[in-house]
Amino acid sequence: MLETVLHDDVQIVTLKNGKTNPINLEILTRLNEIVREADENPSPKGIVLTGEGRFFSSGFDLPIFINFKDKDEAIAFFTFAENVLTNLFACRKPVVAAVNGHCAAGGLIFSMAADYRIIKDHPKIKVGMTEIKIGLPLTIAQHEVMRFGFDSSLKYRDVMFFGDMVDVHRAKELKLMDEIVAEEDLVSRAVQVVSQWIDTPNRPFMALKTLLRQETADRIRRRLAEKKWHDGMDCFFREDVRQTLEFVQAGMQ
Repeated sequence: MLETVLHDDVQIVTLKNGKTNPINLEILTRLNEIVREADENPSPKGIVLTGEGRFFSSGFDLPIFINFKDKDEAIAFFTFAENVLTNLFACRKPVVAAVNGHCAAGGLIFSMAADYRIIKDHPKIKVGMTEIKIGLPLTIAQHEVMRFGFDSSLKYRDVMFFGDMVDVHRAKELKLMDEIVAEEDLVSRAVQVVSQWIDTPNRPFMALKTLLRQETADRIRRRLAEKKWHDGMDCFFREDVRQTLEFVQAGMQ
């Protein structure tokens, strides 16, 4: 479900999971391994995260949420997912999201964990966060990652509270994306950014990134060690939320 190809010593990681590339436990597990490998070894120089087809990712695989047996199962899943997201956010090497298509919900959150986001120039691509419309708040790591990516609380407000799906140009205005490029340049431009940032004497990028992100990553991990966030898992067992999730899932099939 994650295809990896090393190109110019950059690990290109492609989501391949059906037509919308939803994120499941298998993808999270492999992504965590890829980040750990990048952190612990001189090679690869960095990571490019992209998708196959018309979607970057639609977000988490909704049947996971619909089929939680109890609160403990929901807590276990999100404990792991939160740690994977935090590890991606704090990866010592450059991480660039090459957004090839629609990017929504958890897919957008994982792209926001990257250091830089490049999106394909296409009039039909939509980007956004719709959680508020289906009754789901953000978890601790999700909130921190999203908030870190914005240059103002007002942009965060507009994206999170309205829950609109926007085109690539509006996504750039909102700072959800950093660049818009032609389809044929998408991955090559992402590789170029990784190489530009890391291919310098002594690789100071890694120290600079740690200084920039470590405080946020530490705060996420500290808050996750508390138990208070577990109460938020109750939302998955509300009848109105479950019905909405089932409706959305049916529309995606």
